[in-house]
Amino acid sequence: MFDIIPFRRRPNSMASGFFGKDFFDSFFNDDFFFFPSSGIRADIKETEKEYVVEAEIPGVDKENIEVELRDNYLTISANRNEEYNEERENYIRKERRTGKICRSFYVENVRNEDVTASYRNGLLRIVLPKTHEGKSRGYRININ
Repeated sequence: MFDIIPFRRRPNSMASGFFGKDFFDSFFNDDFFFFPSSGIRADIKETEKEYVVEAEIPGVDKENIEVELRDNYLTISANRNEEYNEERENYIRKERRTGKICRSFYVENVRNEDVTASYRNGLLRIVLPKTHEGKSRGYRININ
């Protein structure tokens, strides 16, 4: 009864049939299946001079991440596209998966033109220098 409930378990044998117990276990243990459904995990620090956002986005290429600051909202979005081809004796398996996650944070008094972002080893780091001016305009941020 509990064999196909999605929680992480490791199969004991890799040599079961195509639709055997291990097929379902490997499906639910797949990292793509566990792409964070609650969004992007992030830490936000505030100092007198800046905000620092560190967001975990593992398994996504930098080219598939967008960061935008508009109307005091910092928005991080990521697309993940995968294609899997497997050929064995009498069958061919091809799967395509796609997913998008997005998260927004409210930040006040940010100097848009001085915002920087970098992405290494699944960690996106965004530094947002503060200003004490009024309303700011929207600005797209390049990721290094």
